[in-house]
Amino acid sequence: MMKLRYSPTSPYVRKAMIVALETGLADRIEFVPSAVWEPDTDIASDNPLGKVPALITEGGEVLYDSPVVCEYLDSLHDGRRLFPPTGGARWAALRRQALGDGMADATALRLIEERRKPDGQPSPWWIERQKVVVARSLDALEEEAATLGDPETIGHIAIACALGFLDFRLASEDWRASRPTLARWFAEYGKRQAFRETEPHEPT
Repeated sequence: MMKLRYSPTSPYVRKAMIVALETGLADRIEFVPSAVWEPDTDIASDNPLGKVPALITEGGEVLYDSPVVCEYLDSLHDGRRLFPPTGGARWAALRRQALGDGMADATALRLIEERRKPDGQPSPWWIERQKVVVARSLDALEEEAATLGDPETIGHIAIACALGFLDFRLASEDWRASRPTLARWFAEYGKRQAFRETEPHEPT
């Protein structure tokens, strides 16, 4: 059985979990909670970057980070691929994955900076920079939201996870107000069973 080291708050973990569910592989994975921010965490024994997700394959190989984990899982089933194999569809899916992951990166960097206390005052410049990155990304997605449609790819999953992360961590900031087409797409995508089952929450 494979093992997936995870945190229930991570949008990158959520991507991997959705891929596992959408491809029918979840029953072949043991999900191992990993508190990567704790001083005594052992995550580095599997991922020297100290991040989740990290996947331990049935053969004992360790894979990270989320794009690698997700594409590996997508290679293990016989159904339609979430990573299109060739052509324009593949590059569109990978570009959208990069955009979704980049939005999540900027959101996480902003949150880390805002919560930085022992080392001094947070940097307003750095926080604003991350806000601008997210706003530009949302605007770009609004322009192409009408063309997202089906079939689902890793790009759709990454975008949805990034938007879900915004709602989870920055719920008071209404990204939907000026982006109605993207909001409608997200509302429809949010009906998917795999997305509902992986809603982020604080560890218990």
